[in-house]
Amino acid sequence: MTQVDIKVVVGAGPYNNNPGWIHTNETELNLLARHTWEKRFSPQSISAILAEHVWEHLTLEEGMRAAKLCYDFLKPLGYIRCAVPDGFFPDEAYQHVVQIGGPGPIDHPAATHKVVHTYRTLTHMFEAAGFIVDCLEYCDETGTFHYVDWDGEGGVIFRSKKYDPRNRGDKITFPSLIVDAKKPR
Repeated sequence: MTQVDIKVVVGAGPYNNNPGWIHTNETELNLLARHTWEKRFSPQSISAILAEHVWEHLTLEEGMRAAKLCYDFLKPLGYIRCAVPDGFFPDEAYQHVVQIGGPGPIDHPAATHKVVHTYRTLTHMFEAAGFIVDCLEYCDETGTFHYVDWDGEGGVIFRSKKYDPRNRGDKITFPSLIVDAKKPR
């Protein structure tokens, strides 16, 4: 019998950066509504979940609930690749765009942002839900950008140093804080 790898993108919008993954939106798979998950998946059946600029639309408490819900549906050793705006990126214009209730870029309003995470808050949230967290791209408290070479086969994050054409060379203009939150065995 062949093991099926179920890979899910939550909050996919109109984008399909990850062919072969199941692309969903909030109306069909809600991070805060367990019944929407139970309609489509069994607990411990998903290998990977990708969330690009989704968690900032949840309060800290909602983010924790969403992390725990995802944990229940991930297989052991499954993971969430999560990208959010980076609260430690030292650029005033960027912070204005991504702020809570902020204007956002023209094509993706940030009016519904409820939190601006740092690597500390995002890591803490996923660790509290039981995950082991690896930071892939992030700024620290001094604004220094850190990057670990990561594989797009595990989920492409467009708004990243790796894939966003705005972030070529040494110039980072629109970073994301990106983590892999892995469920232990």
